[in-house]
Amino acid sequence: MMNERRKIKEEEINLIVFLLNKVGLTAVEYPINELVEEYEGYVMGSIGLGNPEVCPYAGDLIQAKYIDTDGKEVAITLTMDENGQLLDLDFWKVDFSKLLVYPKPEDLFFVEE
Repeated sequence: MMNERRKIKEEEINLIVFLLNKVGLTAVEYPINELVEEYEGYVMGSIGLGNPEVCPYAGDLIQAKYIDTDGKEVAITLTMDENGQLLDLDFWKVDFSKLLVYPKPEDLFFVEE
C-alpha cells in the first residue's frame, strides 16, 4: 500500500545526486522524482523514489556509510527498479534508532567490498 507522498527535500536531492555522481551516473540518467514516500514513519530517513508496486527492486546502485551524532553506524543504499529508475534511498541504522542528523555528502564514507 502506498503511503502519502510529499515533496522531496533539498538535502535528499543533494545526497542522491552525490551518490549517483560517485558511481559515474547523473540525475539525467536516473531522474529524481519530485514526490517521495516516507518509510517507517521517516524514523531512519528512508524514502521511496519510485513505485515498488509497478517496478520491483532490481539492485543497489551504491552503498555508503555514515556515523550519526550518537556514534551509531548508518548504512545508506541507493537502489533501482527493473526499469532502471531510482527506487529507494534506504537508511539502516545498526540499532534501529531514530536518525538524529541527516547526513551531508561530506559526512559519508565508502567501504570497498
